[in-house]
Amino acid sequence: MTDLSAFAITQKWPARHPQLLQLYSLPTPNGVKVSILLEETGLPYEAHLVSFETNDQFSPEFIATFPNNKIPAIIDPNGPGGQPLALFESGAILLYLAEKTGQFLPTDPAKRYETIQWLMFQMGGIGPMFGQLGFFQVFGGKDYDDKRPRDRYAAESRRLLGVLNQRLATRTWVMGDDYTIADMAILPWVRNLIERYQAADLVGVADFAHVSRALASFVARPAVARGLLVPQRAK
Repeated sequence: MTDLSAFAITQKWPARHPQLLQLYSLPTPNGVKVSILLEETGLPYEAHLVSFETNDQFSPEFIATFPNNKIPAIIDPNGPGGQPLALFESGAILLYLAEKTGQFLPTDPAKRYETIQWLMFQMGGIGPMFGQLGFFQVFGGKDYDDKRPRDRYAAESRRLLGVLNQRLATRTWVMGDDYTIADMAILPWVRNLIERYQAADLVGVADFAHVSRALASFVARPAVARGLLVPQRAK
């Protein structure tokens, strides 16, 4: 039987099926990237809910395994060389799982790096900028009388949407006809910007028809619909 006891996190979230990939996450834009990819690949996994309300991500067990105290994170009991591997950072996990399964990442070297380029576009641009806009739009920053910080992030979010819209103007997905981890990284954030942050009018989403079309195609995928709900929140 697979033994994951070397990972402190399993003391807080015991693995019922230690032979399966263990996912520690929450249905946030970053969290669902990995659950969507897992659903798309069909790779069996066991999901554990990390609650921000109770600061699970700051627990000693979580930090001992994943020092940056962020979700999503995984333990793959069948890592390289057959040894368990713990990983954090959603972009790293997407790359790892795509390469592990041989899916959703081109094998052609030039297209592979181009896909990674767009993954980094999300990690370095869309995620941080949309996230800051969310803070000033719906979280603590919404009470600030000075709207210049919010408007700064709104302007940059709009610019990033423009870059994405231009990319999608002649393509079905970010990489063309092939759906990849770049789409799985970017589109949950676009969805969150509209639905969770209620910022569609603020950034002028209606001006970006190609982004809206790609988002509609994305959320219509059965694996995406499943992945958006993982892990299930406590009722």
